[in-house]
Amino acid sequence: MKIAIIGAGAAGCFAAARLGEKIRRSGSPGAAEIHVYESGTRPLAKVRITGGGRCNLTNSFRTVKSAEAVYPRGARLMKRLLKQFSHTDTMAWFEEAGVPLVVQADECVFPASQTSEDIIAALLRSMQAAGIRLHTGYRAKRIEQMADGGYRIAFTNDQTAKADVVIVTTGGSPRQSGLDFLAPLHLETLPPVPSLFSLTLEGHPLGALSGHVVQDVAVRIPGTKLAAQGTLLITHQGLSGPAILRLSSYAARFLHEANYRAPLAINWWGPHNETEILACLRQLTAAQPNKQLTNIVPSHLTARLWATLLERCGVQADTRAKDLHPKTLQRLAAQLSNHTFTIAGRNPHKEEFVTCGGIALAEVNPNTLECKKHPRLYFAGEVLDVDAVTGGFNLQAAWSMADAVARAVAQGWS
Repeated sequence: MKIAIIGAGAAGCFAAARLGEKIRRSGSPGAAEIHVYESGTRPLAKVRITGGGRCNLTNSFRTVKSAEAVYPRGARLMKRLLKQFSHTDTMAWFEEAGVPLVVQADECVFPASQTSEDIIAALLRSMQAAGIRLHTGYRAKRIEQMADGGYRIAFTNDQTAKADVVIVTTGGSPRQSGLDFLAPLHLETLPPVPSLFSLTLEGHPLGALSGHVVQDVAVRIPGTKLAAQGTLLITHQGLSGPAILRLSSYAARFLHEANYRAPLAINWWGPHNETEILACLRQLTAAQPNKQLTNIVPSHLTARLWATLLERCGVQADTRAKDLHPKTLQRLAAQLSNHTFTIAGRNPHKEEFVTCGGIALAEVNPNTLECKKHPRLYFAGEVLDVDAVTGGFNLQAAWSMADAVARAVAQGWS
């Protein structure tokens, strides 16, 4: 059986590694010949830079309440696949491959060495041990099914290959044209759009506070159900951090259709509502009646940010707490719970560049990821319409999908 894997990213290399293991365990080393074709000059390029070069390869899932919370698209599929190959399976595989792992306080999982090179080396060792052949500089131009049921793949370097089984793991495409090589197969696709990105703000009223980090902030797009919570980072262009990246994932298509211009509301007290914020402010001012408001800084905010927020809310910062009018305090609480800005655009989150869209999930069998229209054609990874919020969930999707495909393909020689 000749197997062609198109794309040497996380999903492609892990599918190859898992297939190699299954070949060795089958007792039939000649059962399959596996070729991996990569368009770039090096495999696993995106894995190399993910997590700032440290590779956030999965998540503990301890704080995940539902698949929908971390997979805005493809949640039902991922719920099924995670039962077959979970984050604990991922961690076990890499540790058995010689990569000790650590779980951070935010539940993200990294190699203990804090370098993605260890993850890459483990995958390449596994592929090499199985005799898998890696070809770089091979960008697929056209895949078509032949009369005998096999596939012919044409590459942009004028080379061609034939395979009994094709596994497409080309990753997310920033443009619809990136899926043109699949046109002969007549598959339903969803237009790709960016999914994880930071936001720029109109006029950037918080620009002077670049570098400030605030924990447990809630952000939402007014008039919609799109909302997220987490750490907020103020940048020189706008806003970033986990809260914004999660919101951008949930709102990927909404913001794209709005040309990345929309209102943004921030609750600086995160999970607390206006009434609870008001109670907190009353407690703080009652405890320090002779202090100026600018010097009564809530513990989760910096003095500079607090002063800026007071100014933005129209409150005199030099007012003593005991002289503060109750209605002013109520107005402050209302604005701190619903502080509105205008989104003026997006910036790519370069380390975690992700797109939503791709091959429609209706085109594949949810158990095997085999194409319903074309037998022995499989898809795995971000080429499918599956993407996640930041935190290791996108790579976990790649591992889980690659394992599902490997198990399905291996049935062909078992």
